[in-house]
Amino acid sequence: MQADQKQQYINTYRDGLFESIDFWLKYSPDTEHGGFYNYINADGSLCGTDKAVWLQGRVVWMLSRLYNTVEKRPQWLHWARHGLEFLRKHAFDRDGRMFFHLTADGRPLRKRRYIFSETFAIIALAEYAKATGDELIREQAIALFNMLVRYATTPGLLEPKTIPTTRQLKGHAMPMILLATAAVVRQIDDSPLYAQVVDRSLHEIFNHFTKPEFEVLLENVGPCGEFLDEPIGREVNPGHAIETAWFIMEEARYRNNDPGLIRRACQILDWSLNIGWDQEYGGIYYYRDCKGLPCPQYEHDMKLWWPHNEAIYATLLAYHLTGQKRYLDWHQKVHDWAFAHFHDKKHGEWFGYLHRDGSISSTFKGNLWKGPFHLPRMLLNCWQLLESEDFGKNPVVRID
Repeated sequence: MQADQKQQYINTYRDGLFESIDFWLKYSPDTEHGGFYNYINADGSLCGTDKAVWLQGRVVWMLSRLYNTVEKRPQWLHWARHGLEFLRKHAFDRDGRMFFHLTADGRPLRKRRYIFSETFAIIALAEYAKATGDELIREQAIALFNMLVRYATTPGLLEPKTIPTTRQLKGHAMPMILLATAAVVRQIDDSPLYAQVVDRSLHEIFNHFTKPEFEVLLENVGPCGEFLDEPIGREVNPGHAIETAWFIMEEARYRNNDPGLIRRACQILDWSLNIGWDQEYGGIYYYRDCKGLPCPQYEHDMKLWWPHNEAIYATLLAYHLTGQKRYLDWHQKVHDWAFAHFHDKKHGEWFGYLHRDGSISSTFKGNLWKGPFHLPRMLLNCWQLLESEDFGKNPVVRID
């Protein structure tokens, strides 16, 4: 990467990060009830006051992460505390599990069978504990992670997606999120449980969900990785697979740049970019079928913000670890398309939902799924990677 190109990327990611965070801190905090509003229109105006629990956790993690790794700004810690207090007061059910959807004042509206609200609360608690040294918060993060693992690994505790006597399925989302969550909590605790969870997650990803015969990472498989030749079994979510790829690359870095993990992560990245990229209009499809058959999801050909966020960082990290020019080329291609189509040059931040041709489908900047997480996380990761002393200097592994 040329020096001027590197500096241009640094400026774009750094400035975009602060633009994104400033947008959310201007329009999202609920100073009456606590927590953060989610339904935000293009200009920052509110479109609704209900709150997603997992987005509350994501905001707290993001602000705490900025405080821990960028600058100890009191404002960031203040708003992280603001969100965490709302979470701890309103988001937990009597069984220790968490709700998914709350009213503005914290009354429960919905509790899902999934345990993803818990995963984002865990990383929020852990990152905040790291920022403040609060032992009670640290202990809560560890206890919640232990509960998460118990639910994830004990048959019958979570309601199955299908009637198990007819069909048994498991989703890629579970080992993926466990891998990412364990990587955060082990920063504040030295239990051997985190290594066990990471190893088990990697085993499932590589041996059950990765399918070399189709060159994909599938979203749903049988309990031992069996391929199901039905739409749900052929489902590929390129953005999800790309996100998993960089989670694995980060695990490789944690393990002193494990070359085997880097190679396997880059293989998943290559497959996912190849099947996911729209050759006609550009951008990354939301869903694909591993056999090239029609996808049942109505939104399958839409372009969403978050797969592009994940691809921008994954390709930059792959270039750093391998030195392969094709990853730098992919990085520029995804970066240029995403910034040209998602970025709102008038009000700041990114739109989340585009039609296949890149035109805007919805002016929402936030809703129950989109908030200040995927975009600022990508901007922060890219900025910090580019400014690291060894960026691009000593590739760890060569890939053909």
